[in-house]
Amino acid sequence: MADKQKKERNTVSLSTLGPAKGSRKRKVRVGRGIGSKLGKTSGSGNKGQKSRRGYSRRRGFEGGQMPLHRRIPKRGFHNPFGVSYSVVNLEELNAFPAGETVTPELLRAHGFVRRATDPIKVLGDGELKNKLSVHAHAFSASAKEKITKAGGSFEVLA
Repeated sequence: MADKQKKERNTVSLSTLGPAKGSRKRKVRVGRGIGSKLGKTSGSGNKGQKSRRGYSRRRGFEGGQMPLHRRIPKRGFHNPFGVSYSVVNLEELNAFPAGETVTPELLRAHGFVRRATDPIKVLGDGELKNKLSVHAHAFSASAKEKITKAGGSFEVLA
C-alpha cells in the first residue's frame, strides 16, 4: 500500500509540475517596517558615507587613509620601448649538424627558445664546432666572430 502511494506522489503531471526545491527564493524587501528586521536603516548601519544611496567605493580606497599603492616607495625605471630578447648561446648550436640553416622556428621547435613572440639573440658563450648558417634577430660581436671563424655565416633578421 505504501509503495503505491509513493508512486502516485512521484508521477509527473501538469498538476504536480513546479520548480526544483530551493531554486526559487523570495527577494529581500528592505525598508518595510520594524517587524521585518530590515526596516529603517535596512542593514546599512547609521550615518556615514557607506550608508548613503548610490555609494560605491573606488578600488584601493582606504577610507581617506593614504592607499597602499601610494604608500609603497617606487623604484627604478621601466622602458616602454625596451626589447627583451630570448637568448641562445653558441654552445647550444652544436646540437645541429654541419651545414644546417638555423632559424628561429627551428630553435623553438628544438626547445632552445620558449616564448614564441620574443626576438632571438645569439651570444658568443662557448665554442662553435660545426659550420652553420645562423638566422636570428641579433648577434653579439663575439658570436659573429666565432660563427665566421667556424666557417659559417650569420644573417640578421628584421
